[in-house]
Amino acid sequence: MNTEAFPTPPEIYQQFVERYPKLEKAWEQLSEAGREGPLDAKTVRLIKLGIAIGGMRDGAVSANVRKALALGISQAEIEQVVALAAAALGMPATVAVFSWVQNELSKNA
Repeated sequence: MNTEAFPTPPEIYQQFVERYPKLEKAWEQLSEAGREGPLDAKTVRLIKLGIAIGGMRDGAVSANVRKALALGISQAEIEQVVALAAAALGMPATVAVFSWVQNELSKNA
């Protein structure tokens, strides 16, 4: 997967990895190892978005939305992942996630 197409991470992330470069390197290696296999980049990104949603990780949801958009994944596809989570998360949590996603999508409108 070509990570060069991904948008620049937020400033706070950049500050963190400047302070802890070994953690950044370890994270990159872990991410690379997880991508090995038969799934294409789009499928991997949608799964990672779903995992972030299930974990209620606002920052990870936002990052995965940005990366999904950079890969050409549509707003409708991203929103379907949110809708699929409703049965597991319940409505209040799903609406919270939806708000995070909409916030990120509005930045790219």
